[in-house]
Amino acid sequence: MNTGKRNFWIGNAVLTLAMVMLFFMGQLSEAMGIWAAVLWMALAAVGVGLVMSDKSGEPPTPD
Repeated sequence: MNTGKRNFWIGNAVLTLAMVMLFFMGQLSEAMGIWAAVLWMALAAVGVGLVMSDKSGEPPTPD
């Protein structure tokens, strides 16, 4: 398994954790305050960054 595929699956796992976190955002915001939203934004950014990390700069040419 190459590094790009591993980053893709790790990114999906992190994004899944961020989605589950949204279901409990009420309780998390009561416990953590604004830091719950900051943590969610950081998780989402890291997840998207990992998913998109294996993309190259140039798209393939059409046939």
